Amino acid sequence: MKKFTVVGAGLAGVEAAWQIAQSGNRVTLVEMKPLRFSPAHKNTSFAELVCSNSLKALRVESAAGLLKAEMEALGSLTVPVAKEFSVPAGGALAVDRELFSNAVTEKIKNHPNITVENRVYDRIEAGPDDIIIIATGPLTDGELAEEIKRLCGDYLSFYDAAAPIVTADSIDMKTVFGASRYERGGEADYLNCPFNKAEYEAFINELVNAEGAVVHDFDVYEGCMPIEKLAKRGLDAPRFGPMKPVGLVDPRTGHRPWACVQLRRENSEGTMFNLVGFQTNLKFGEQKRVFSMIPGLKEAEFVRYGVMHRNSFINSPKLLTPYFNLKSNENIFFAGQITGVEGYMESAASGIMAGINALRLAEGKELIALPVETMIGSLSGYISDESVENFQPMGANFGILPSIEPKIRDKKERYAALANRALEKLKSVLG
Repeated sequence: MKKFTVVGAGLAGVEAAWQIAQSGNRVTLVEMKPLRFSPAHKNTSFAELVCSNSLKALRVESAAGLLKAEMEALGSLTVPVAKEFSVPAGGALAVDRELFSNAVTEKIKNHPNITVENRVYDRIEAGPDDIIIIATGPLTDGELAEEIKRLCGDYLSFYDAAAPIVTADSIDMKTVFGASRYERGGEADYLNCPFNKAEYEAFINELVNAEGAVVHDFDVYEGCMPIEKLAKRGLDAPRFGPMKPVGLVDPRTGHRPWACVQLRRENSEGTMFNLVGFQTNLKFGEQKRVFSMIPGLKEAEFVRYGVMHRNSFINSPKLLTPYFNLKSNENIFFAGQITGVEGYMESAASGIMAGINALRLAEGKELIALPVETMIGSLSGYISDESVENFQPMGANFGILPSIEPKIRDKKERYAALANRALEKLKSVLG
């Protein structure tokens, strides 16, 4: 009789435990909170979202939407809960993070096949009857980090940043306007802070000269680039990135702004908004000073300032199979951002696959990797591809899927075709 242990109750851990429990097997889920918290975690609940509350696009013709559709087909725990506790966010699936995490926690704790142990897991001991899934996240440290180093060698590291959150009541509603880019979603989904050219240039000047919380430069993963580092690449870099005004018209002028900062709902009630794409490493006082220059945020009340924290991931292409277990010890699996998948749902998806393959290993069945035409299959292949040089985290994107022949020039049609092919491939696997 195999003994299943999942370490870490983040998105990857709860999905792995759920897969095992739903199969009728008993599983122990070990979580160090509330005994110990990482620098980024604040709540005692499971599946805590520590950065954005957005799980990205929902439409299946997008990479993020396709990923979620595949996850649901595999029996995901988190995707249905996210839909239940969603907040308006245009074409994206954003959640009330507290309600989402509480609901996931309740489902896990109330499952008859899941035993939750609140303790610090610091020793990896996998006997022949033990199957362990390590899903402790990118902030793993202490004795467990040393244990993983013993198994895996040195980590590869990058730094992740989170955006500030402001109260809705402190936003100047006479200056901002509600709209989603290209009229996707409702007017209340996003608030937009429009800049003219002079305002934008003054803001960028202060941003690039503001004092950071850490004096030396970081090798930051591109998807979590701090806004001040992006601004140092050139005056127009933010205007072609998170501050792009395309698809927006300022009703006060009837024209497209020179640049724009979008604010997205942080909770169901719409009492808090986060600054989209404004991950930052500036000192708190500097954030208050510089971000208050954003039109509509002159009197903004910051309920959370942006923070930067260390993320670590193992050299998965050298260490892991496409099934998320170690090449050197098939009874030990890894899941989540520690494997080098990047993003909330990507982490959760890896937990699903680790859970599925842990079960198959216990049952003496052949382990499975989904077809490379699927988003999950391509991500699994990427993190286990030994030919990858300078391994860096990867999120869901259509660029990692095999191309379609004959080539489809129109991007929307091509993405739709890739999504349809992926779901058909997945359907053929599931039967």
